[in-house]
Amino acid sequence: MKAVICERYGPPDSLVVRDLPSPRAGAGEVVISVRAAGVNFPDVLIIENKYQFKPPLPFSPGSELSGVIKEVGDGVNGWRAGDRVMAFTTYGAFAEEVKVEATRLARLPAKMSFEEAAAFVLTYATSDHALRDRAALKTGETLLVLGAAGGVGIAAIEIGKALGARVIACASSEEKLAVCREHGADATINYAAEDLRERIKALTEARGPDVVYDAVGGPYTEPAFRSIAWRGRLLVVGFAAGEIPKLPLNLALLKGASVVGVFWGDFGRREPKPFAESLRQIATWYEQGKLRPHVSEKFPLEKAAEALKLMAARKVKGKVVLTVS
Repeated sequence: MKAVICERYGPPDSLVVRDLPSPRAGAGEVVISVRAAGVNFPDVLIIENKYQFKPPLPFSPGSELSGVIKEVGDGVNGWRAGDRVMAFTTYGAFAEEVKVEATRLARLPAKMSFEEAAAFVLTYATSDHALRDRAALKTGETLLVLGAAGGVGIAAIEIGKALGARVIACASSEEKLAVCREHGADATINYAAEDLRERIKALTEARGPDVVYDAVGGPYTEPAFRSIAWRGRLLVVGFAAGEIPKLPLNLALLKGASVVGVFWGDFGRREPKPFAESLRQIATWYEQGKLRPHVSEKFPLEKAAEALKLMAARKVKGKVVLTVS
């Protein structure tokens, strides 16, 4: 089977495609014939040795996939060859066949395509964990989403609406904001062309948002936190802008506000029961038509480097997916 391999840390063009032996399922594991794999910003970081998790070289990047079970290992119950599944892997998903622990599997809803499934787990489960678990977002509250046109951003918009919140989407172009409106945003801010604080003030009647969903960092975190409502919650999801911001902590004191970390990968490892419940909830919302993964582009597996370069340049709207024929 073919796999995209990182043999040395570097930019996407340093990746190679290799023929490798097919994996075999051990106890508690399954082997999946991959049909599609999602491309995410951590995939860019992990091949450059900039991510908090560092797999040993050589390795295949890619943290989420969909496909069909090929082989089931000993001790695996409830799964059989031929089942349509999606899975979260941390790394290793950019391959034609992948070995996965059975506990990391979820069934595809009946109407979900493999491409949608590869764009679903990481983004929607991250945003569900952030908004329901970490922020306890309530009906009638206002949610501000930074980087709202990205994968987790669109997921945050849709889950915010499913929870009954008013959603303000922030992005860097009118084209990206149009996508946000298509997915349910009530109002939008172009923070490349508008003053972020002034627009937040105008759109919230100077009250500020109850929850700020921040997967961007950089220059946008502090003005958003300065604008937050009393008892607001700032969700620290990621740093797509590249810079980890340093916040004056007196802002938290003055607003009675909270800075809340969102580390979905470790949540799944440490709290398997709430993790499984979260996967069931987002699958239910999908079946109800409340969640619509936005796959903007597809590349064959062999062109993974091109997909990652788009992600690194922050030119992706929604998700990019690699496909396996």
